[in-house]
Amino acid sequence: MYHQHMDETHAVSALAALAHLQRLRVFRALVVAGIEGLTPSVLADQLGVARNALSFHLKELAHASLVSVEQQGRNLIYRADFARMSGLLGYLTEHCCQGGVCDVCPPCGCAR
Repeated sequence: MYHQHMDETHAVSALAALAHLQRLRVFRALVVAGIEGLTPSVLADQLGVARNALSFHLKELAHASLVSVEQQGRNLIYRADFARMSGLLGYLTEHCCQGGVCDVCPPCGCAR
């Protein structure tokens, strides 16, 4: 899987954006939606969030490059940036178990 390069500054930006309950919920909903993405109205209905608040949270996630937005006709489609997400996870687990193979932390992908 392709991992987008992540440095400390980008990691802090991404983690700060996700360090809010509503933004984390929005991001997870977009991850579940996959490459199809979701419109803000569908997201708002799914999560029970006011649309103006959702707009603010989507902008914060986009500013951290965790989501992308595409205009499709009259609709905006938001998608999780899976390369960025993988890059963040890779950054967090880059030196797991001192870079060796381990069976302690499966999220890093180095499990046997």
